Amino acid sequence: MISRERAQQLRELIEKATASLSDSDALECVTLYPEWAVGVTYVVDQRISYEDKLYRVVQAHTSQANWTPDVTPALFTEVAAPGEIPVWKQPTGAQDAYMKDDKVWYPAKDTTVYISLIDNNVWSPDTAGLWQAL
Repeated sequence: MISRERAQQLRELIEKATASLSDSDALECVTLYPEWAVGVTYVVDQRISYEDKLYRVVQAHTSQANWTPDVTPALFTEVAAPGEIPVWKQPTGAQDAYMKDDKVWYPAKDTTVYISLIDNNVWSPDTAGLWQAL
C-alpha cells in the first residue's frame, strides 16, 4: 500500500505527463485527467474530465456549481477526436467560434455536413453565404 503523500506525488506526475498528450491520445485515457470540481481555479488549455468526457478550458476561471463543462461553452470546449465531425452548437464568442474549413453536422448528427467558409464563424449553417453544404 502506498502512502497518501506518495499517491499525491504520483498524481502530480500523471498530470504533468498528460499535459503533453495529443488530443487523440488524451481521449484514450480520459480517467487520468482531473475530474471537474467546484471551487477549483482552471487555466486556459487545461484539460479536465466530466461525465466521462474530456474538456479543454477556454477561459481562466474558478469553477462554480452551475458552471459545469457541459453547459458553459464560454468556459469549456469538449475535446473531439481528430477527424470527428461535431454537431453544430451556437458559439458564445471568439473562443469557440468556427474557423474556415471547420465541418459540422447541422441540425443534428447524420443529417447534412456543412463547412465554414469564414474564420470566426458564429452564425448557424442556414445563414446564406457563410457555410456550404457538402
